Amino acid sequence: MLARAANNLYWMSRHIERAENTARMLDVTYRMSLLPYRVLEAGQEWADPWALPLVITGRATAYYDQYPEITPNNMLHFMVLDATNPSSIYSCIQAARENARSVRGVITSEMYEDLNQLWLDMRNVDYPHVESRGISEFFDWVKLQSHQFRGVTFGTMLRDEGYQFIRLGTFMERADNTARIVDVKYHTLLPSAGDVGGAVDYYQWSALLRSVSAFDAYRKVYRDVITPMKVAELLILRDDVPRSLHACLNDTYDILRNLSDDTQLEAERMAQIANAGLARSIRPIHGIGDGDTVFGMATTLPTTQMSNGDLQAIFNAGADVLGRAVVHAVLMSKQVGSSRVGYCQQYPSACVKRPGAGK
Repeated sequence: MLARAANNLYWMSRHIERAENTARMLDVTYRMSLLPYRVLEAGQEWADPWALPLVITGRATAYYDQYPEITPNNMLHFMVLDATNPSSIYSCIQAARENARSVRGVITSEMYEDLNQLWLDMRNVDYPHVESRGISEFFDWVKLQSHQFRGVTFGTMLRDEGYQFIRLGTFMERADNTARIVDVKYHTLLPSAGDVGGAVDYYQWSALLRSVSAFDAYRKVYRDVITPMKVAELLILRDDVPRSLHACLNDTYDILRNLSDDTQLEAERMAQIANAGLARSIRPIHGIGDGDTVFGMATTLPTTQMSNGDLQAIFNAGADVLGRAVVHAVLMSKQVGSSRVGYCQQYPSACVKRPGAGK
């Protein structure tokens, strides 16, 4: 496949995924803005819900070049309809359609017709249309169109290299979006430590989960109150959550392994390093064939015969102990000098005990 065609397919899928992610983020932000918001601590004004999309997308400077202050109307204009903002929904759909037009011979006719119709519909959208239709309803429409295009792609396209590049763009954009949301929102959701454990706290964390369609998954996995550590674990480490970093990196590695041959392994090797590094960063899982495991068992005389299940249980317990040790070490860190402060000093709201959260 020509590099130009692969590049267009890759960015076509990334822009479609970005439009959906932007719609998800703005929809959740709009719902959060309906909650009572107040600033109780000096310097926390930037934690206003409508400011978070700008921080997540990195478009704050471009926004303030056009608008003097953050208002819902200005934000919706900028993030939905502004053709000069490359992260707006309008620009993402336009870029996806242009990329698709460049590779009409590679994608199926159904894919192009679906994407072209989406662009024609989006081109006729203005702010009064969004208001009359309903803001949340408009974002639901954008998400539905993205899902529809993904379904058409899955149902009609040949499973060749072009299909793999489309999937690669989707998972790369999805991983980037999840990483940005966790990185920005993890420390900026609460305007005050006094709100920890309250109704506003609960709705903000649930809104974060809903923005990546992980709220129901959280309830099924933990069956407990929503806490920052569990949210981070769900969206970073679990590989059974479709939009988690671990799941996206798994899919990215599989795609690059299928695309690579014996002479082109650089991209596959980078994906493998990223995937293995994430899996072992906080919760290292030791298999029975690992070198340190073999050495440890070879130099120990067990008093009873242990099965593979017993050994795996011991390895999992060791991984849990190490993971807890890392978390406790971070929470217990203290200030060093005048520039390096401890974690709880930097983010006090993350260290406040939440009612019903357990030890």
